[in-house]
Amino acid sequence: MPVAPDGTPALPCNAVAPADMVCIPGGPFVRGSDQGPDNARPQSTVWAQTFYMDLHEVTYSQYEACEKDGGCNAARPRYTDYDHPNMPMTGVSWFDAVKYCELNGKRLPTEAQWEKAARGTEGALYPWGDEPITCERAIYRDKSGRGCGLEKQFSKPETGRPWDVGSRPAGVFGLFDMVGNSWEWVDDWYSKSYAHCGEACIGVDPRGPCGGEPTCATTRNKVVRGGSWYWEDEKATGVYRRAHVPNNEPFHHFGFRCAATLEQAQARVAAK
Repeated sequence: MPVAPDGTPALPCNAVAPADMVCIPGGPFVRGSDQGPDNARPQSTVWAQTFYMDLHEVTYSQYEACEKDGGCNAARPRYTDYDHPNMPMTGVSWFDAVKYCELNGKRLPTEAQWEKAARGTEGALYPWGDEPITCERAIYRDKSGRGCGLEKQFSKPETGRPWDVGSRPAGVFGLFDMVGNSWEWVDDWYSKSYAHCGEACIGVDPRGPCGGEPTCATTRNKVVRGGSWYWEDEKATGVYRRAHVPNNEPFHHFGFRCAATLEQAQARVAAK
């Protein structure tokens, strides 16, 4: 098993994984890009301990069920035709996403975990490698329009809409929709670049500015990753980083997926 520079050994994946998650083995990976956006520089090698990641973005029906059970915060998309059961849930705040994950025995992934899960270990630009993005590989805004030309019903059909989760082939680690379809909240506070972030964004399992504490004096923004049906190809990559306030006001159609530690994943299996 790989060993981190500080002597931390990679932990083995559990013998049995939750049905809706996949294990991402611990070890080094290439993060960032020296040819990408300024806030994704510099490219460097970072180390992430073994963790689990949801196969899919959390769906509208999953979030609605949690809300009806009285646990999740009230949240809804604000466009018509965005409430199909298997669409990614959009329109949540960072706080809504955190609460959903916690109620399900999980947590939001760190930005480092998200990027490793999206790109693999060798620094590919996309979940499928470095081949150009197409609508056969991801849901984004191409020449046919937003959402790969899929128009939404009722008003403003040209704005498009997300597709059901898993409508495109799985990428690295078997995960779906890691780029395109819906932006995804991650746990970290935002930094202007990895260079500006400094020590908090390097080493083993970096947590970003302020180490993931509830408040951070250096920034007011959290991070969303992965692009969406609404935006063009340059945003639908494994390196593009977008900042937004955690209460999601002004409102955007952001979604999320959850991650889990080895212990959390084991507890989910035991609870079934």
